[in-house]
Amino acid sequence: MPSPVAVDPARLRDPALRPIAEKVRAGERLTREDGVALFRSPDLFGVGAMADAANRARHGDVVTFASNQHINPTNVCVLRKTCAFCGYARLPKEDGAYRYTIDQVLAEAAHAADGLTREFHIVGGLDMQAGLAYYVEMFRALKANFPHVHLKALTAVEIAHIARIEKLSWAEVLTTLREAGLDTMPGGGAETFSAAVREQIAGKKLGGADYIGVHRVAHQLGIRTNCTMLYGHVESFEERMEHLQMLRDLQDETGGFLAYIPLAYHPDDNELGKRLNRQGTSTTGIDDLKNLAVGRLFLDNFAHVKSHWIMVGQPVSQVALHFGVNDLEGTVVREKIYHAVGARTSQSMSLDGLLALIRGAGKVPAERDSFYHVLRTFDGPAPAAAAA
Repeated sequence: MPSPVAVDPARLRDPALRPIAEKVRAGERLTREDGVALFRSPDLFGVGAMADAANRARHGDVVTFASNQHINPTNVCVLRKTCAFCGYARLPKEDGAYRYTIDQVLAEAAHAADGLTREFHIVGGLDMQAGLAYYVEMFRALKANFPHVHLKALTAVEIAHIARIEKLSWAEVLTTLREAGLDTMPGGGAETFSAAVREQIAGKKLGGADYIGVHRVAHQLGIRTNCTMLYGHVESFEERMEHLQMLRDLQDETGGFLAYIPLAYHPDDNELGKRLNRQGTSTTGIDDLKNLAVGRLFLDNFAHVKSHWIMVGQPVSQVALHFGVNDLEGTVVREKIYHAVGARTSQSMSLDGLLALIRGAGKVPAERDSFYHVLRTFDGPAPAAAAA
């Protein structure tokens, strides 16, 4: 159960928020209906004030980040024609299709040779030629060449794909990959769990219950994972809350999630954007902040809520540090997937840039490892809670 949080009622302008604030102050769990009310409230700053108070109670003014690098080994994907929101995937013989050799993966990873990169974030397409042996060889090579770097690799969708083509169980795939060097899993591929929504945006993709199932198996094997929600396309507030409920329920059961990361839909260069006539537009800053704040308040059993500056931009991510966020996507090197659907942010951020963003919000920057243990702070002491 959540702990009581000091919420200043004077900061609430919407009367509909007051009973929710009383729950937050008393340490009572919010319901899905409460979450819908938060999304519908016109009082953005009232919602933000509650989320900020809940976050400060856990983490004070510390904002963490990891020095990480994205590696996308292949964009070949069997769902090329059915995931309407994706602009990254290619069919095997389509222009722009690629699959890295192990040497190319190592060349991409060479930035980590300076010892500053602490995490590889590895995700890609559902490639029929990239099976279990391909990833076992890749992970072993990365660990041999960069033993200091943590491998956060492969979404639940990719794990299920490998299991399917190899005729193995999820547990067998995860166990083999863990032995090859897999440390934790990212949270991508969740999209929005509602079957009605998935039918419109990704009808052939791994369903919500199976996404939860893969993560449950990972948690049972001792593999910590992250989770996401794609928002801002065709989903309703109620469907967002159904999604968050499923995440909260699994966290109650296993405690295996490290962080929640809401991901903003980008409509450029994908079929869904054309269908919705939304080329050149994306989510609003208000909705971006609401998704982070509601995540902080409803997911009371999650220690960490991350803003993905690649998706929403650096200014919104900076403001988000006062809307319940305690972690930012890290320094990153050459992000590809979101830029393939119109993200106009930089593909990387320097350490100095990240520190300036956090300090500019009046927060204390702290570098962490992939398990959220604080490694060093850059201004002032890091409270123990930041290393939850």
